[in-house]
Amino acid sequence: MTEQRYRTEHDSMGPVAVPAEALYGPQTQRAVDNFTISNRRMPAAFIRALAEIKQAAAETNTLLGLLDQQRGEAISDAAREIAESPDTENFPVSVFQTGSGTSSNMNINEVICGLAGKKGIGMLANDHVNLGQSSNDVIPSALQLSAAEEVTSRLGPALAELAASIRRKADEHQEVLKTGRTHLMDALPIYLHDEMEAWAMQIDECRERLISALPRLLRLPLGGTAVGSGLNCHAEFPARAISRLSEITGLACTSALSFFKGLSSLDTVVELSGHLKTTAVVLTKIANDLRWMNSGPLAGLGEITLPALQPGSSIMPAKVNPVIPEAVCMAAAQVIGNDTVITLAGQAGNFQLNTMLPLAAANLLESIDLLAGSAKALAEKAIDGMRINRQVMEQALSRNPILATALNPVIGYLQAAELAKLAMLQNRPILEIAIEMTNLPQSTLEDLLNPRNLAGGGKK
Repeated sequence: MTEQRYRTEHDSMGPVAVPAEALYGPQTQRAVDNFTISNRRMPAAFIRALAEIKQAAAETNTLLGLLDQQRGEAISDAAREIAESPDTENFPVSVFQTGSGTSSNMNINEVICGLAGKKGIGMLANDHVNLGQSSNDVIPSALQLSAAEEVTSRLGPALAELAASIRRKADEHQEVLKTGRTHLMDALPIYLHDEMEAWAMQIDECRERLISALPRLLRLPLGGTAVGSGLNCHAEFPARAISRLSEITGLACTSALSFFKGLSSLDTVVELSGHLKTTAVVLTKIANDLRWMNSGPLAGLGEITLPALQPGSSIMPAKVNPVIPEAVCMAAAQVIGNDTVITLAGQAGNFQLNTMLPLAAANLLESIDLLAGSAKALAEKAIDGMRINRQVMEQALSRNPILATALNPVIGYLQAAELAKLAMLQNRPILEIAIEMTNLPQSTLEDLLNPRNLAGGGKK
């Protein structure tokens, strides 16, 4: 076993032993030594956003004449390298760190210095990389930016593909009728297409909610520095840096309407988390409908057959379970739990700073990741390959006594109820019972009790 080698670094508190090959420096090492509650690290998407902010800041400070060209380019190049590949080895700081995220901010500052140092360019983490910035404005900016990037590049497209997958399958089975259900009990007939279009519409509305939050999420407090006043930040820095950040990310970043609000409040993060929770509820609804419809194959509904992906039991041969919907339900439960954590984090805005920023960032990004993965899995491994068992649906519908509802306007609710009860008791189609027990012509009854007419709302 190779013995770990160290080098001695110094910060404002004195000497620190840092692993010899590490790109980071003393403040990162102090965080590693002190924050040992958990080894859960900040997500790669968050590190990427931090790097993009550092790139924009360096290029802005160089244009403003605050950084010399060599250092400005070195910081920009290093930040771009990190953004392209945010490896976790150089970013070991735990999520459960100082509430402002100072350790993560200094971590990336030090790594940028380390990368520049490899090229023989000397600089200081605080004075050069962190110029015109504070952890207190960088971290909430990175939180919001990373969430906006992930929603835009991953979750939004995944939800759009899920909705498209549902609609493709629905369109393949436009004319399929089935028994509707309320309270899990037989109800009036519906088209399978209408049932699935409802799912797709739920997904559409989730995307609408997420998109509606993006303008507020992209109001970044970069430039507020320590408390929101912008001390030690050039007057032109916020607007220029945020404009450059928009160019780097392709997102419509704007400056926070109030830096004081941006540093102390997680209102928009809590809002976005609420929309993510709603999305989790929607995916749970769809997943559970799929589980019910797939149940059986003999003693359940058996209306659909989901793709057989793996053996379902270690003891029961040939058993196949709806594993993707089950996994989605678990992911959704985690997202709902994350929303509670983010809500509590939102309450930690004491005076001029929120002190649960890393936790909010980690949980928000995890929720986005889980939902994007869930939507993709549902589309590709459940909806796309599921089979519609039309014969099963038709057989159940033919004996559905609830069709008697269509007779209410003609013979009254009470007589229709008697016919329905008799049909259930004798296990016969309601049409046969109605022909025997009413004076209505058979052609009229066939029209009234036609499931297609009923599925269309009885308008024909």
